[in-house]
Amino acid sequence: MEVMTTTISDGTAIRQEMIAACNNLAHLGFFISTWGNISVRVEEGMLITPSRMDYAQLVPEDIVLISMDGRKLRGERVPSSETALHHLVMTTRPDMGAIVHTHSPYASIIACAQRALPVVVEDMAQIIGGTVHCAPYTPGGRHHELAEAVTSALGDEAMAVLLANHGVLAGGRTLEEAMTACRVLEKAALLYLHAEMLGGCYRIPDAAVREERHRFLYKYGKPEA
Repeated sequence: MEVMTTTISDGTAIRQEMIAACNNLAHLGFFISTWGNISVRVEEGMLITPSRMDYAQLVPEDIVLISMDGRKLRGERVPSSETALHHLVMTTRPDMGAIVHTHSPYASIIACAQRALPVVVEDMAQIIGGTVHCAPYTPGGRHHELAEAVTSALGDEAMAVLLANHGVLAGGRTLEEAMTACRVLEKAALLYLHAEMLGGCYRIPDAAVREERHRFLYKYGKPEA
């Protein structure tokens, strides 16, 4: 189910939105120190947060603009070390207008177990749209290998994927939607882990997941919903 995003122009407003999102995720504990990054699709290419910078110190000029063929177009800072990951996902998933890579605790527990997270709650069906698979572990520094592994595990439907022994990647049509996906995924991971302690978690059937996802994409907030 491909839903094309509407790209926006690079400018101060979207850069400030990215900085606010970074600080929000740090406050939630999804970003720790300088670990975590955000990218947003724009008409000129892809905006991405810089490498090894304190989120609280970011200013709009620190955000780096990368072309969709991988060239640095604007910015004095070094782009995130995981730029290759964001870039490959952006080029293979035209339905994603923004991507957030976090280390949220409960989802990361499942990533450390190298297990998939099934769709276990209604808002996960709507926002994530499918099982969140776990990409194989890739040692740090192997950025292109990581990008290939994550993109393969992500597939073409779900809006999130786990990175084994590492963290989470989630996306959306907009940055706001990608941020919501991060929070819904973390909530679903928490519910799943606790339900397993009670004897087992029951997943939502695939047909119902597709129905919920379609309703969210095309009917939510409209009279026919």
